[in-house]
Amino acid sequence: MDDERRRRTKREEADGEWRRWAVLVASVWIQALTGTNFDFSAYSSALKSALGVSQEALNYLATASDLGKALGWSSGLALLHMPLHAVLLASAALGLAAYAAQYYCLVFVSPAALAAVPYPLVFLVCLVAGCSICWFNTVCFVLCIRSFSTSNRSLALSLSISFNGLSAAFYALFANAISPFTPTIYLLLNAVLPLAVSVLALPAILLCHTGDSNNHLRSAPRPQDRRVFLGLYILAVITGVYLVIFGSFTTTGPAAWVILTGAMVLLALPLIIPACSSCSYFDTQHGTGTTDPASQLNQHDDPNKPLLVSDSHQIEPDGVTQKEPEHQLQGGCCGTILYKGCLAVLGEEHSAKKLIWSVDFWLYYTAYFCGATVGLVYSNNLGQIAQSLHQQSQLTMLLAVYSSCSFFGRLLSALPNLPHRMVSLARTGWLAAALVPMPMAFFLMWKQQDVGALVAGTAMVGLSSGFIFAAAVSVTSELFGPNSIGVNHNILITNIPLGSLLYGQIAAMVYDANGQRMTLMDNRTGIIDTMIVCMGVKCYSTTFLVWGCITLLGLVSSVVLFIRTKPAYAAAGRSSCKHLHQVSS
Repeated sequence: MDDERRRRTKREEADGEWRRWAVLVASVWIQALTGTNFDFSAYSSALKSALGVSQEALNYLATASDLGKALGWSSGLALLHMPLHAVLLASAALGLAAYAAQYYCLVFVSPAALAAVPYPLVFLVCLVAGCSICWFNTVCFVLCIRSFSTSNRSLALSLSISFNGLSAAFYALFANAISPFTPTIYLLLNAVLPLAVSVLALPAILLCHTGDSNNHLRSAPRPQDRRVFLGLYILAVITGVYLVIFGSFTTTGPAAWVILTGAMVLLALPLIIPACSSCSYFDTQHGTGTTDPASQLNQHDDPNKPLLVSDSHQIEPDGVTQKEPEHQLQGGCCGTILYKGCLAVLGEEHSAKKLIWSVDFWLYYTAYFCGATVGLVYSNNLGQIAQSLHQQSQLTMLLAVYSSCSFFGRLLSALPNLPHRMVSLARTGWLAAALVPMPMAFFLMWKQQDVGALVAGTAMVGLSSGFIFAAAVSVTSELFGPNSIGVNHNILITNIPLGSLLYGQIAAMVYDANGQRMTLMDNRTGIIDTMIVCMGVKCYSTTFLVWGCITLLGLVSSVVLFIRTKPAYAAAGRSSCKHLHQVSS
């Protein structure tokens, strides 16, 4: 009887292992096909022509999509009253309604009737589309946090968020296979694909039992976890390389379908590694009849504790974390200014009020605002940039380069999670290092506007912004507390709509000032319309210079943040080493 009970327990644990990894793979699928804001530049010119609006008005529509991220708190509110799978389906419904409405207007509504559509209504539709993206992201964050312990959570988040950077490349493959020379096909894909992947991932989501009292046992780290993550990251790199090679040019006919099929197979392959690992785990446990010591060691791993805990904290008998008095920092007057009010420990919970009064938060906010957000605005304007430089035919290739490099940048955000013997730089130091290519890219494109500079600059911007997008969740958790991340991270990303409005407005003003009103004929309807079109290097030269100076400010801000938080990370590293030494002895 005891042997049968033991076997049943081991089988349940193996099933729990499979469910945990299935949830991660489902999160990867959702992220890979719901980054619909990254393909805006693919259909922005068609949208601008159909609506007959200026570049400035088009920029407001891009801002509306990004403004949806400022409503990210609504997804957290929905999770308080709705189950996770319902929030997922609601996200898909929002995206379906918003993008289907845009597709219908551009394809089936006559230009005369379309001109009568109120601009605020179009703005509202774009706002709803942006809100759906934020809801999808929240679902994926919650899935990873609920399914993995602290020691593996950042790896799961980095892997999941990384695939969001590949969305534009996947959508380009779908567009090439279905209708390669029709920009509006992206709107149809934006409406249908997120709904399809949500339905496909729904069974795995339903396996995530949030009310299960043994959920923490399923999320306890095991020895084979690192091997599984290594296999998943290798598959992710192979997928990224595949999309770089085959997504950098436009293919049609059977070849496009073969390439798309290959990409879908690579996206499905991550299911194999966790399945093999779970079977291996069950066979090992069943054969030995013993419990893994590492599981016993980590069974009390609190899923809510910060990624790093500084030894500047002392745990009292009642379990309350107390902070030691802050040490005096040396360095004279300059040191006093630089270190005044800096974080003494990592993982300390910050309320919204405390966050707003934190100098480190505003340095972090500035680094994001003047870094990754500029990269996002650049991707929104990539269609007009390519058109102005007579490289419209290279737009698919540029989108694939940006998407793939953004993906690799997001993958690189997992570097701080490597053992400290290999990498000892604080996560804020990695953030500063990731911002270095951004000003270099914009100054390069300002100085030399040709195809080579455009491709190289796009690659560097994608790599840099992708790293910051993926690392931001972990940085926010470490600096300002994991329990408050839902509120604090949504406060942080309010910089995205603000930056989208400001930086897009700069680009639009320069574009319209150097453009000319031209008469164009719609090949589909034969109707003649007028719009402002700018051609030549003058269209974005000044914009690249301004953006370069702004990202330079972001780099300086990130370096100051790194200097201020370095002592807290060093203390946390000493605490981790001390803990490992105690465990090994």
